[in-house]
Amino acid sequence: MNCIIIDDELTAREIISHLCSQIPSLNVVAEFPNAIQAIKYLNQNSVDLIFLDIHMPDFTGFDFIQTLSNPPKTILTTSDSNFAIEAFEYDCIVDYLVKPILLPRFEKAIQKAEKTDFGNTNSSSNSDKKLASSGNDLYVNIDRRLIKIDIPSIYLVEAKGDYILIKTEDKNHTVHSTLKKIEEKLPTNLFLKVHRSFIINIKKIVDIEDNSVLIKKDVIPVSRSNRPELMKRLNLL
Repeated sequence: MNCIIIDDELTAREIISHLCSQIPSLNVVAEFPNAIQAIKYLNQNSVDLIFLDIHMPDFTGFDFIQTLSNPPKTILTTSDSNFAIEAFEYDCIVDYLVKPILLPRFEKAIQKAEKTDFGNTNSSSNSDKKLASSGNDLYVNIDRRLIKIDIPSIYLVEAKGDYILIKTEDKNHTVHSTLKKIEEKLPTNLFLKVHRSFIINIKKIVDIEDNSVLIKKDVIPVSRSNRPELMKRLNLL
């Protein structure tokens, strides 16, 4: 299994890497001192298993998991035993290791990870449900910081080349991403792609005229192919 290690302490990463070297089936492909670097890596690469510390500066292990639309199998590695119950609320977490980690216990965790099987489709849909029903929080990477955005406050997302502009009730955010990626993270009961460059919050529509909608003060074009779905989603008299 290809795996990555995320821990802000170098010594901890070295210990876990050494333990992994004792297991022939494990291949450590990368190590990261923080969640932001790991997210950037996972946006471009896939892995089978993550060794994840809970307590990291600015961004906990649980926060990290919630940013992933389809998290891989995850083994938590922490010096704090107080989060075990919370940990198993996440389908992707297969075990919880308390530091210092000894090889026999580590081997049991790997055996559990190898036996655990969840399809990518089911895992993704579980994550989408949490995003839609839990809260409604979306994390975006801006200037090496992960910023939390309240999803219902988003009224418009616009594609701008290699970036997207997320407009909210309080503030606008420019993020290096694609419209397709954010569309996968937004709840379908609130958001609809009405044009190749625009996703709108249908609850924020002020007016509709011909092939355009008014969102706040923004007039957004609606493509001919997307108009039937828009009209279907509206509560018409």
